[in-house]
Amino acid sequence: MSGALLRVFCRDCLCDHDASAVTDRCPACRSPRLLVHPERDRLAIAHIDCDAFYAAVEKRDNAALADRPVIIGGGRRGVVSTCCYIARTYGVRSAMPMFKALAACPEAVVIKPRMDHYVTIGREIKQRMLTLTPLVESLSIDEAFLDLAGTERLHGTSPALTLARLARDIEREMRLTVSVGLAPNKFLAKIASDLEKPRGFSIIGAEEAATFLAGRPVGLIWGVGKAMQERLARDGIRLIGDLRRHSEADLMRRYGTEGSRLHRLARGEDQRKVTPRQPVKSISNETTFDTDIGSEAELAPILWRLCEKVAHRLTQAGLCGGAVTLKLKTSDFRTVTRSRSGFAPTRLAIRIHEIAHQLLLPELRGPRYRLIGVAVSDLRPDSEADRGDLVDTTVRREVAAADAIDAIRRKFGSAAVVRGIGLAGRTPGK
Repeated sequence: MSGALLRVFCRDCLCDHDASAVTDRCPACRSPRLLVHPERDRLAIAHIDCDAFYAAVEKRDNAALADRPVIIGGGRRGVVSTCCYIARTYGVRSAMPMFKALAACPEAVVIKPRMDHYVTIGREIKQRMLTLTPLVESLSIDEAFLDLAGTERLHGTSPALTLARLARDIEREMRLTVSVGLAPNKFLAKIASDLEKPRGFSIIGAEEAATFLAGRPVGLIWGVGKAMQERLARDGIRLIGDLRRHSEADLMRRYGTEGSRLHRLARGEDQRKVTPRQPVKSISNETTFDTDIGSEAELAPILWRLCEKVAHRLTQAGLCGGAVTLKLKTSDFRTVTRSRSGFAPTRLAIRIHEIAHQLLLPELRGPRYRLIGVAVSDLRPDSEADRGDLVDTTVRREVAAADAIDAIRRKFGSAAVVRGIGLAGRTPGK
């Protein structure tokens, strides 16, 4: 490393040095984890992504798993939610069917997700982000964008060093690792955070963006899935650099408004702002079975338990909903969705289940299913929930019963009260 105008800092001890005085290790602590970039102190948009989050939490909580391949997911008929980096060396990937994952890595330890636990830890990490800037846009429980513009005086250092301190503190105090991407915009920051996982910190500057992107596949652009990649390939466009050989007008003629977006992103241009507190659009729960099932007697009790979970999450979030969607996946992986809306907003499991069950009945005429799920959308504050009227006179009784059951479960556990409909049927795969 050279250049008197450049600064290099150590991601372990956070010492900042003149790059001309540094070779390959930090002069203060001898760590090789150094970061130097000509735009380091001019960039403020970051993407932080927890490394193999669910698996990392399980390994942290159980030291016996430290050197084992760990897969988070359901039974043999389920899919991989995530996996640790050891499992990934065997070819295991997120969304892979579990039977394929276990064929690739038979010695893997499979753990069912503990979503409530992961959400709690994810919220703690987000709170740490919010101490740096109020502009935190969560993408999921384990990743977020941050805008640290103007925080230099508050933290006494540049956004880059502030982010490095955050990553170090999370690792030391929570025993979890994150990867950081720093760039002039969200598109480039998200790409950067994935470059050196795990424990990565990568910078993509504005001046290098076009050159950096040119040789990368078009699939690197968010929103360009398999079908779009095939369509672009038919037009001779496989790399991002290929897009730049076409004018915006030409791309729009070929691909409509998507062509304009591709034109901008191919040049590393992204005007989207970091927007905190994006509204939740729906609350859902689903389960995959160990074997295909298709009768009402088997599916209805499972559907009830899913509706109870959704209702519980609505109550926790202070929300209710005016639309219910039923999701089914057949044995040949065909997805069926049925929805109903326009009813009075509710947060009651019994009412969500009544609608979902009505949606289920017409679908019991032949196919067997490997998955069932239910979602509530058209979300509103729970002050609008279950008001009743002169016609609907049972709602108050149902609300009182639901509140009483919740109180008992909070005191004695979730299994303290179980409605009869939830006792029948097969146990789901996850």
